[in-house]
Amino acid sequence: MTSPPSTAVSAAEVSRPAGKPDAPQPRAAAPWTPRRLATGLGTTALTLGTVLFVLPFVFTIVTSLRTAADVARSPLGIPHSFTLKNFTHAFSQIHYGTSTLNTLLITGLSCVLITVLGALAGYPLARITAGWSTAVYRLFILGTSIPVFVVVAPLYLLMRDLNLLDTYAGVVFIYTALNLPLAVFFYTSFIRQIPADLEEAAALDGCGALRTFFVVILPLLRPVTSTLLTFISLQIWNDLLVPLVFLQDPGKRTVMVNAYSFIDPHTVQPTTLFPAALLGVLPLLVIFIFFQRQMVAGMSAGAVK
Repeated sequence: MTSPPSTAVSAAEVSRPAGKPDAPQPRAAAPWTPRRLATGLGTTALTLGTVLFVLPFVFTIVTSLRTAADVARSPLGIPHSFTLKNFTHAFSQIHYGTSTLNTLLITGLSCVLITVLGALAGYPLARITAGWSTAVYRLFILGTSIPVFVVVAPLYLLMRDLNLLDTYAGVVFIYTALNLPLAVFFYTSFIRQIPADLEEAAALDGCGALRTFFVVILPLLRPVTSTLLTFISLQIWNDLLVPLVFLQDPGKRTVMVNAYSFIDPHTVQPTTLFPAALLGVLPLLVIFIFFQRQMVAGMSAGAVK
């Protein structure tokens, strides 16, 4: 006769209630390796940097909404009263609608000219290997190191002789000349990374140099164009010197120049200066918010070029 199977049960199984799984055992904390320590320090530094970057902006917004008496009583204290009269006053004083349209017109035309001329100049400089091409490229690079303050007086005399003082065209030409060396540097460096096989294939199909540029090369310049436009538009929109010197008509001045008019050499009123500054950067901020996906997509496209 065969003996029945063994039904011996361990003491641990007898003591465990039926239907309940094993209790999870506590896991030992992972040791602090140099890599984890570096990651933690990096996260802390990034958080601190973000806070330091955001705090002035938050302070500007809060101060713009406070009354003058509240700011005078406690400039860095907790606000007790808020008002929108500061923004309405700044809106009317800086002629916000007209000055914003002036800034949009100047910035838009300047960016178009800079990108078109920069791309057209960068293409032959990137492909021609002759000595004169290298000399011209280095001359453009030298132009990026010249500060605008050095050329203000010669530019003023030149614009006067050309009858371009106090005109939108004169300001656009100045911005184009000042930023064209940077555009040539961007486009030349980028086009040199594009394989020449694409142009050789286009030449076999009967494309000339100009058609090859517009059909083959220009669509590939989207990443560098997005980066360049972001940098140039910020610089032109926030510039104060050029429109202040070359535009005398108050109806043609930009929003930043009109916001600058709130600065008194003797006293500074934050409740009038801060709202004007915020209104000045608001259109550019709105544009970047709506087109940030396209700009990020254009910049990241260069990673898989």
